[in-house]
Amino acid sequence: MRRSFIKTLIAGGMLAIGMNTAMAADITGAGATFPYPIYAKWAEVYKKLTGVGLNYQSIGSSGGRRQITAKTVTFGATDAPMTGEELDKLGLVQFPAVLGGLVAIVNLDGFKPSELKMTGPLLADIYLGNVTKWNDPKILAINPNKVLPNLDITVVHRADGSGTTDIFTDYLTTVSKPWAEKVGKGASVKWPADSSLGGKGNEGVAANVTRVKGSVGYVEYAYAKKNNVPYMQMQNKDGNFVSPGAESFAAAAAGADWFSVPGMGISLVEQPGAKSWPITGGTFIMMYKEPANIEDSNQALKFFKFAFKDGKQLALDLEYVPLPDVLTSAIETKVWSQIKQK
Repeated sequence: MRRSFIKTLIAGGMLAIGMNTAMAADITGAGATFPYPIYAKWAEVYKKLTGVGLNYQSIGSSGGRRQITAKTVTFGATDAPMTGEELDKLGLVQFPAVLGGLVAIVNLDGFKPSELKMTGPLLADIYLGNVTKWNDPKILAINPNKVLPNLDITVVHRADGSGTTDIFTDYLTTVSKPWAEKVGKGASVKWPADSSLGGKGNEGVAANVTRVKGSVGYVEYAYAKKNNVPYMQMQNKDGNFVSPGAESFAAAAAGADWFSVPGMGISLVEQPGAKSWPITGGTFIMMYKEPANIEDSNQALKFFKFAFKDGKQLALDLEYVPLPDVLTSAIETKVWSQIKQK
């Protein structure tokens, strides 16, 4: 039942829970598609407990930045965190909500999840357009017991401004000098491969990979898992090939120093550790220090407090990593205390 519920939400691209609740009671937010499945689940449970609804528009991180800047929502959501300078200029605070991982998904007959291995530099070469066939010797070298077809590779990427893209290109920039020099990191980049295809949102990328034989794309793990799209193992910084999941995402974040960067916007890609997943990232919430509507802002804080305290298992069920208690306590005292609440 839960599986079909989440699939329906993802297909719709927008969460509108509690529409029968008075509009004044609804919490409004917009932005990243990366955390959309867990925001949907948290909202479903929170609505049952409190009667307060959540209207969250899953429109991408760039859209979330625009909406919060325009003050059309109570909170914005982004996987590409704002800089301290940006936050100060707009009068915003920023904090992580949950952690997750990106996976490279494929459409190849005969391959189940985690049966195909990939390295970061090789994935960058594929997205650069330097490796164009699945039976390329470089791919065969790390998959010696696999039979790979003489099939063209189509690279699928986000067509919209995306924090998921920001995390993915941050990773490629970290592991590949050619990628760093030619393309670099950003929520929106110029994709160099000749055979490339754009999709809107994580759901659009997943749909295109499912449709196009020989394609490869990148999505948040929950989208791959819930839609049964095969994904690859990745080689991490320690040289181990690992599979995605809550354990490997948590391993990547184990040593994170969140308050070392203004706005807590640290990078979690290519972290050391035997079990670390190399394409791990946080997703962030942006709120005003001086909210236009204090009651709406307080309702949003109550929702995230519920998510932090009582939503941990819901996050784990969807293969996200909930924030540790010590971090959520620090967020309440160091970040939320900056928001006017009365």
